[in-house]
Amino acid sequence: MKPSNLVEMLYRTVTKYPQKDAFMWKINGIYQHMSYEVFWEKIYVAASGLKALGIEAGDKVAILSNSNPMWGITDFALASIEAVSVPVYPTLPPEQITYILKNADARAIVVEDEEQREKVLAGGAECDFIITMYPEAEFSVQGELSFSSLEALGKENLITGWEEAWKQIEPDQLATLIYTSGTTGKPKGTLLTHGNFLANVEAVQFWFIELLPEDLALSYLPLSHVFERMAGHYTLLSVGCTIAYAESIETIQNNLQEVRPTIMTSVPRLFEKVYAKVLDEINGGSPAKKKIFNWAVGVGRERYERYLSTSVQDLIFGEAMPKNFMRKWRLADRLVYQKVKKQLGGRLRGLVSGGGTLNPDIARFFWSLDMPILEGYGLTETAPVITLNPMSRAKAGTVGKVLPNLEVKLSDDGEVLVKGPSIMKGYYKNEAATLDAFEGEWFKTGDIGEWDEEQYLRIIDRKKRILVLSTGKNVAPQLIENAINESPFIEQSLVVGDNRKFIMCLVNPDYENLLPWAKKNGVRSDSLEEICRYKIVKDLIHQEVADRTSGFARYEQPKKILIISEPWTVDSGELTPKLSLRINIIQEKYQDLIEETYLEAEASREEAVVRV
Repeated sequence: MKPSNLVEMLYRTVTKYPQKDAFMWKINGIYQHMSYEVFWEKIYVAASGLKALGIEAGDKVAILSNSNPMWGITDFALASIEAVSVPVYPTLPPEQITYILKNADARAIVVEDEEQREKVLAGGAECDFIITMYPEAEFSVQGELSFSSLEALGKENLITGWEEAWKQIEPDQLATLIYTSGTTGKPKGTLLTHGNFLANVEAVQFWFIELLPEDLALSYLPLSHVFERMAGHYTLLSVGCTIAYAESIETIQNNLQEVRPTIMTSVPRLFEKVYAKVLDEINGGSPAKKKIFNWAVGVGRERYERYLSTSVQDLIFGEAMPKNFMRKWRLADRLVYQKVKKQLGGRLRGLVSGGGTLNPDIARFFWSLDMPILEGYGLTETAPVITLNPMSRAKAGTVGKVLPNLEVKLSDDGEVLVKGPSIMKGYYKNEAATLDAFEGEWFKTGDIGEWDEEQYLRIIDRKKRILVLSTGKNVAPQLIENAINESPFIEQSLVVGDNRKFIMCLVNPDYENLLPWAKKNGVRSDSLEEICRYKIVKDLIHQEVADRTSGFARYEQPKKILIISEPWTVDSGELTPKLSLRINIIQEKYQDLIEETYLEAEASREEAVVRV
């Protein structure tokens, strides 16, 4: 019998694996461990504390924190008393946090530390309670308390009949209110139920790589991101996996070596960085090393092509690869694959990519090195997975096949429409946006897609992002940007050109690789702006863009490159917390520069015509 709610889903795991580690995390450089049994006890205590504070069913409670065990404790504690969690990205500034708290009608907020607490206070949002996970000191202010004080309150006021109460929670009970990242406007609060997540967990488990209780996952994406919350939290906890939390994005390399995970979820940017780093190391090595590496990648690519063209039955029974080929593959594994995998811990058997489109060349590259990447697709509003590449037939360049409990169709203009049990109830206090998001029963994703011959879905771009040139040509900028971002010297790129004669590209350099290269090539400056003005640097970036886009049609190749020296970050506003570009903000910020460049290009063209 299926669980009726997320709390019951976790309880089943707790009863099976009470002594197994649910979480690992670092304190003062030393890994701590929490078993499923202790995790469950803490949920009960926290739920009792929240209830004692007066948090009731339907009340909204925000969580403003980086991922750690207390995040999960708070989440399940709220769910168990039918309260609604409101995850907030810890990178957001005070004014955006305030907007979410006010729009969500949050009665309380659980924050990670003093820094996050100060942001809440600075924004002026009125909450009945602010609960701090890791306070610098105990609070004497009314309405403020530490998480340990909440637990003490809970132990004194344990809920009677708690288990009987949460067992009555139905699938359609609201579980969370997740705000969209707001790439093109104000964030909207997405209403997701227990049933929405359970349907997605069930479908992914059926379709995906077989997860095992022995699996250990390294988690670095924020739990406020719906992709990590479902794929890197609920799904793993439903099986009994152990989740190890990375200290930060900057420490992932070290944490991979320490934890040695078997599975990992990530957005495409991490895979792009690993890809660029591996290629950089190989290109900087000896000709012999480069030759062996390229040979091994070729063997791996052949294995991947055999895998794609072999029946599932032959894959299951091990008859897909001829013995003479496998001898060659084992040699390549010993000489190359194992050495690359060792840099990522050495035990990875599956990688999941979501939250953006992964370049197919990078996906094939990882498969060639015996590190399967399974790319999926979805949105916050779909809890989130709509399609996923199955382990038995993962096709690079696609986002996979539709999950078995969903229906997907393409509208006349190619928009992906979906319906099924994991689709949101609507947007909180925004009936107009909710009505606009649906076409009858079908949720409109806003993405343009296409089917391949085997009914795998490809995502072309956001519907609103398709650029229509004045020549009548249509350009999907995301595919071009993904190709450009493969360059080890480019961190992000943005293609513009709607209603223009040609497209141009704004490029934000990857200074981690560019600065050493510039110094090696005689650039003597500590100023990022000055470095980007050097002809040798501009020539490098222009050549990188030209090389990466050479396979596109001529009208899809940027005719002008604008190098933006100031880094695009979450704090400065150009990136969302999940590292997607805030397109409207970037275009507005550099509108004068874009306009000036187009005018100069037009003037140059007219001058050339006059000369002729």
